[in-house]
Amino acid sequence: MTMRGTLIAMGALLAGGALIGAAQAQDVPGVTKTEIKIGSFGSLTGPTYLYGKLTMNGVDAVFAKVNEEGGVNGRKLVLVREDDRCDPATAIAAVKKLVFEEKVFAIIGGGCSNAALGARPEIIKDKVPFQVFASVADGISEPVSPYIYTTMTTSSIEARSQVQYALDHGAKTIAVVAQHDAWGQSRYEPLMADMKKRGIKPAIDLEMTVDDNDATTQALKIAQVKADAIILELYAKPAAVLVRSLNKLGQSPMLIAQTAIADPVAFTKDVAIPGATDKFVTPAAVRYTPSSPEMKEWTTRIKKMFPNDNLSVFNLMGIGAGEALVAALKKAGPDLTRESYLDAWKHLKVDTDTYASTIECNDPVSHQCNQSPAWIKAAGDHAEVVGVTKLK
Repeated sequence: MTMRGTLIAMGALLAGGALIGAAQAQDVPGVTKTEIKIGSFGSLTGPTYLYGKLTMNGVDAVFAKVNEEGGVNGRKLVLVREDDRCDPATAIAAVKKLVFEEKVFAIIGGGCSNAALGARPEIIKDKVPFQVFASVADGISEPVSPYIYTTMTTSSIEARSQVQYALDHGAKTIAVVAQHDAWGQSRYEPLMADMKKRGIKPAIDLEMTVDDNDATTQALKIAQVKADAIILELYAKPAAVLVRSLNKLGQSPMLIAQTAIADPVAFTKDVAIPGATDKFVTPAAVRYTPSSPEMKEWTTRIKKMFPNDNLSVFNLMGIGAGEALVAALKKAGPDLTRESYLDAWKHLKVDTDTYASTIECNDPVSHQCNQSPAWIKAAGDHAEVVGVTKLK
């Protein structure tokens, strides 16, 4: 072979290698030499924007910090957002757009449980990795799917924690007041199952609806059994109605809520009776509030990036979720594929800046990786953490 022929052959080999490398890069959606594209769906507008937009802002703050530090294995993180308006059909459309049009590598999101539940079959069909960051319905992550993990405490975990909190704080007579719509049942059923398992029978088991404007009857029945703790599987509006009615009767039991009432300061303002919520607590996936000194760096960063944000625990939830995602990407290594990323999640164990406990996944037993909620209560114009429940 002539020198010219040799050079031509070498050039062909190099070109072929470059083409193979390009082809391999194209085989991994959302991944190039310089970036990793992550999708997100959740409410960006309307009254439920807290669960979507604010949580996404927390994720974005993590991405910005990681990118400033050089990215993950040299790749910058990009968040692509879609508004699902808390609607299942819109969530399905959002997932399809993220997967097939935006060609994202993975998805982090799910603000409203009904929307995330609706999107679950599409996510599994498309074989796209999905990390739940705010939705609590157990049906999103159970039965176990190889593509879905959650770093949010779920309804059943919260329900078990409510019982544990009551027992840990000396409750002897426990009342249950619940909505029996689809949302309420997702909490009520695991609550009653846990109480039965522990050999506990509610002193009284009452129902309210989301539109109730009076709870005199329920309050009188609670007073008759002398309940020292009430587990509330209620939205904020009926819960506030019940607390007002209890206060009129001079009743002040422990009030143990769940994350549908995520802001105890706002709830105290809704009740609008001094002292009526002194024993009100609600669980949180995170162990800090935006006013905690430990969160100064993150709250400053979020306020700078999103000046119009009303800083909340949802921002902090997004920070914890974003940090867990980054940990999984780093564990997956520089030769990133969806398979290596999902392998990283199987037994991921990571401490974050915000979550109440270690995020620990246990494939194939459970992909519910956040098992220990914190408890928060109002302290004047801010919320404070009063403990963390370790489930027994």
